[in-house]
Amino acid sequence: MRLAHLHLPHTTPFARVSALQQALTTRFLAHKRLASPASQNTNGTSNQTRKAIPPPPDPTIITFSPNPVYTTGRRDLPPSNTCPPDPMNLSLPPALEPIRSLLTPSGSNPPKAEYHPTLRGGQTTFHGPGQMVAYTILDLKRLNLTPRCHIRVLENSVIDLLKRYGVNGFVTEDPGVWVSEKDSGSSSAPPKKITAVGVHLRRNISSFGIGLNVTEEPMWYFRQIVACGLEGKEVTSLEGMGVTGVGIDEVAAGFVERFVERVNEDFACKHGVGEKIEEVYPVREEDLLV
Repeated sequence: MRLAHLHLPHTTPFARVSALQQALTTRFLAHKRLASPASQNTNGTSNQTRKAIPPPPDPTIITFSPNPVYTTGRRDLPPSNTCPPDPMNLSLPPALEPIRSLLTPSGSNPPKAEYHPTLRGGQTTFHGPGQMVAYTILDLKRLNLTPRCHIRVLENSVIDLLKRYGVNGFVTEDPGVWVSEKDSGSSSAPPKKITAVGVHLRRNISSFGIGLNVTEEPMWYFRQIVACGLEGKEVTSLEGMGVTGVGIDEVAAGFVERFVERVNEDFACKHGVGEKIEEVYPVREEDLLV
C-alpha cells in the first residue's frame, strides 16, 4: 500500500482544505459502493466486470496550517446546520456566543477568526497559524484499524513525535495528547493539552484528525474559549515547552513518518492482518483533484 502526503506549506483557508477532504472521502465511498458484493449482485455484474473495478484510492494525509478558525464538532453543532451561514448572522453554539464579535466583521475590518461547524467528534476548538493540522483520509478496514485503534494510532504518533523533541506526551481520561509542566521546570502544575484529536467515520472511511500546537501563536485564541469543553484545562505548544526553532513543515513530515511506523509496527507487522504502508509519496493539490 502507498500513502499519499499532501503538505500545504503556507497558511491555507480552512474551507479549501475541507472541500479537498470532502472530495477525497467521496471518492473512497464511491469506490466502496462499486466494489461491494451487494452492489455487484444487484447490478448483475459479471466476474469479468468485477476484475475491471479500479483499485481503491490510496490513503492520504493532508498536513497544513489554516487561517485562524474556530471549529465545532458534533457535540457542539449549532441549531441550524453544518454549513457556515452569512457571517453577519452566524448561528453559533453556546460555547462561541461570548466571542461573537471576533467572528463577525466590524465596519471595514474583517473578523479576527472564521467559524466552521464540522462533523468530527468532540467540541469546540481553535486551529490556526503556529499549529500543524493533519487530516487522515483512509479506509480503516484495509489497515485493520478499529475506530478506537485509529484514535490510539493518532495519539501515539504524536507522542512518538514529541519524544524527538525531548517532550513527554501522554493521554488522560480527557481527549487529546497532554504534557506536564514538570518538563519545563515545574513539578506541581496540572497537565496541559498540546494536541487536539477529533475524527469522523463513514463506512470506515476516516476524515479529520489532529491539531498539534507548534508555536505560541494560537494561545491567545485558545484563551478566548473553553477549548474542547474542558473547563479549567490549559493549552500549550512545543514552544511553550521550551522547544524553539521548529517549523510546521518539519513537524508535519515527522508526524507522517511516525504515523506510518505506528501503523506498520502495531497492525501490519505485529498482527500480520492489516496492509503494510510500503511507501509515502508527496502529492500536489491538483493531483488529488484529478
